[in-house]
Amino acid sequence: MKIIRQIPNTITCLNLLCGVFGVLQALEGHLDIAFYLMLAGAACDFCDGMAARLLNAYSPMGKELDSLADLITFGLLPAVMLYKCMDWYNWGQWICYIPFIITVFSALRLAKFNVDDRQGENFIGLATPACAMICGSFAAISYLDINNIARIVAESTWMIPVASALLSLLLISNIPMFSMKFKKGAPVELKWIRMSFIIVSAIAVAVTLILGQHFSHAVLFIFIAYILMNIVSYPFHKK
Repeated sequence: MKIIRQIPNTITCLNLLCGVFGVLQALEGHLDIAFYLMLAGAACDFCDGMAARLLNAYSPMGKELDSLADLITFGLLPAVMLYKCMDWYNWGQWICYIPFIITVFSALRLAKFNVDDRQGENFIGLATPACAMICGSFAAISYLDINNIARIVAESTWMIPVASALLSLLLISNIPMFSMKFKKGAPVELKWIRMSFIIVSAIAVAVTLILGQHFSHAVLFIFIAYILMNIVSYPFHKK
């Protein structure tokens, strides 16, 4: 029985390993593989919570371990990927380090989440996995296709630093961000917004497949849409 209760923590450790290996791949310049490992880490992050619920295996240690794993996979890895994007163009060492503010603010976000009992059904501030998906998908796109907007943005000396700063602020903001946990009693408006997000995501995936583009394009669009929809839905969260 004790071994079974360690299953969620084992899955969390797999998330951590995905983040570590992703960092190594990113430093070697393989941003596509790093992005796949980030996605694998996200899958583990989803499954460890599900396993904990199914096995009734919640524990304080599991909660802290989950945050530590998330800091590597969704805090450090995306920053390293953006760093590598900028490093390719030799913009100067100090400028290339700016994306690492995402790591710092991700740590603050995770610490805040652990002590904030308001973040049950929904989030307050941008969740670290969502931030990581935007960074990771952008880096993968710029790596895989030299003739795209992402590569042009990566060549700019200010776009990635500005985006890093904006995402960092969103991580610790007080803007309510809806989760995909459909529970009874949620406002009808929020249910519609969540359903709209699912529809938008499905359309993005379909268009990406039809156009024959790499799925990272869909991921980037989906999570940018997620942020915009949360900003639009902000009035509905107010009490």
